Amino acid sequence: MPKRQPSHKTKPRRREPTDRTPLRAPVARTRGTALCSYAVGALPIVNRILDDVRLEQFLREYLPKEDGRTKLPTAKVLLVLLRNTLVSREPIYGVGEWAARHAPDLLELAPQDIERLNDDRIGRALDRLFLADVPSLVLAVAAHVVRKFQISLDELHNDSTSIAFFGAYNGADQERRYLGQPTLAITFGHSKDHRPDLKQLLYILTVTRDGGVPVHFRAASGNTTDDTTHRDTWELLCQLAGRPDFLYVADSKLATSDNMRHIDRHGGRFVSVLPRTRGEDAAFRARLREGQVVWEPIWDKQDEDGQLLDRFSVCPEPTLTAEGFRLVWYHSTRKADLDAAARAHKIDRALRQLGQLRQKLASPRTRHRQAEKLRKKVADILQECGAEDWIQVEIESRDEETYRQSKPGRPGKKTRYVRRVKHRLVLDYQIDVVRVAEASTSDGVFPLVTNVTELSPRELLFTYKRQPTIEKRFSQLKTDFAVAPVYLKEVRRIQALLCVYFFALLVEALLERELRRAMQREHLDSLPMYPEGRPCSWPTARRLIDLFEPVQRHTLTRSQRTAEVIVTELTRLQRKLLKLLKLPTNHYGQ
Repeated sequence: MPKRQPSHKTKPRRREPTDRTPLRAPVARTRGTALCSYAVGALPIVNRILDDVRLEQFLREYLPKEDGRTKLPTAKVLLVLLRNTLVSREPIYGVGEWAARHAPDLLELAPQDIERLNDDRIGRALDRLFLADVPSLVLAVAAHVVRKFQISLDELHNDSTSIAFFGAYNGADQERRYLGQPTLAITFGHSKDHRPDLKQLLYILTVTRDGGVPVHFRAASGNTTDDTTHRDTWELLCQLAGRPDFLYVADSKLATSDNMRHIDRHGGRFVSVLPRTRGEDAAFRARLREGQVVWEPIWDKQDEDGQLLDRFSVCPEPTLTAEGFRLVWYHSTRKADLDAAARAHKIDRALRQLGQLRQKLASPRTRHRQAEKLRKKVADILQECGAEDWIQVEIESRDEETYRQSKPGRPGKKTRYVRRVKHRLVLDYQIDVVRVAEASTSDGVFPLVTNVTELSPRELLFTYKRQPTIEKRFSQLKTDFAVAPVYLKEVRRIQALLCVYFFALLVEALLERELRRAMQREHLDSLPMYPEGRPCSWPTARRLIDLFEPVQRHTLTRSQRTAEVIVTELTRLQRKLLKLLKLPTNHYGQ
């Protein structure tokens, strides 16, 4: 059948111009020669860790079944997003342009796949990750990592941080369900970042003592309290470890009767700080004020030059909590100085605000005329500054007499004056030196509660002193990866993105652990990884990635000749780092 000829009246369809720049690496051309440049950076190192983790295999197993129309597998897209988070930290809408600057094979993509990496596709990939069984996925990955890298699970540290959000997020202020999966509530709660004006989510993380490797994470609604999260977290960690007798270390929110009894009843072991709200705390500090406590030094912390940084002492008298758990009291000279400085700062801040309020009261146009409202204002100031226990305040009502002429005109002998009385509030305040002195007796004191009896007070102290290891991971989360602000509107995609951040923390932790263990094997105290070749005793993944950032791959193509591949020559330090990580140096970036 002959094709229908177009009518002469039919105009050819005009293609609309587009401002979108093709996503491709920069190419230089001259006289039949083309030079294509790709960024390599630390991608080969990151890929080595990802291969060992087998993350793509786990993603394919736990993600929902792919739609037949999907042109780019979801696991591939999520891994590109993960590599971007580790290497460059571009926002989601910039991942496609970032990927175009890198060699496609290092991203495990074909050249034509780069054009498909737009923000919509990444958003849909996050939707599919949200619909996956994320807790089971994380547990499976962590179990494999523990076996592959032979990570010890004898001691696990748990803590949480808040992730703040700039914006209203009105549609996400309550927990809902999306396609059968629960969504979290981005709402107000106790801010760990001291930003009560911002809505938040809670990010709960557990890391190992062995290298600070993250093995579990959980996101919760912004108004979730920490004391309600420990039981479920501990039970999941029991599944991971295959036993309940690992040492679980957490902050004071763990030390509730229900949490401690639950762990102890099921054969678990825990270490935590006793909250200040407990009666045992008040009783011990009362004994301190009466001079009934004796301290015994157990450890002097010194710097590299032998200078004393901190001295720790312990109360040798054994004490128990109301539940019958072991309670050990410690004193730190460094903490005592910090406590005294913090109290002085709170008092000084409160005095400044009270002084400003007193100046307003002295003004003839003051609005503070009611004593009850003024007392509430003073109470709010003291509570906000945390100085209500150390400042005494008195509010008095005083009468001020003023006289005015009864009639206008020049005053004379017969001028009559009218007496007027105004009631003015006067604010007097002073530092309660007696209560400040009583508070100073408790400076530097902190109690540890545990059901472990075989650890000495010194060993118990060292166990809790390793708790700041998890703060390093939170620091990476908020600085290296810039977890906030989040440029996403849908809470389900935010939840999925937090899972990607967990895998990024896992890769960084494994990279640091591998490098530091290699340094120990080679008996290296430091590496010249800082500017000007300064030594670095504890190299971080961030510094390692930055050192490889200048590495590029150049493909030189001449007419009718085989393309020539040239990679940036590695420095001596880069070669040494690759050797420590057991990576070949001759084919790096090829």
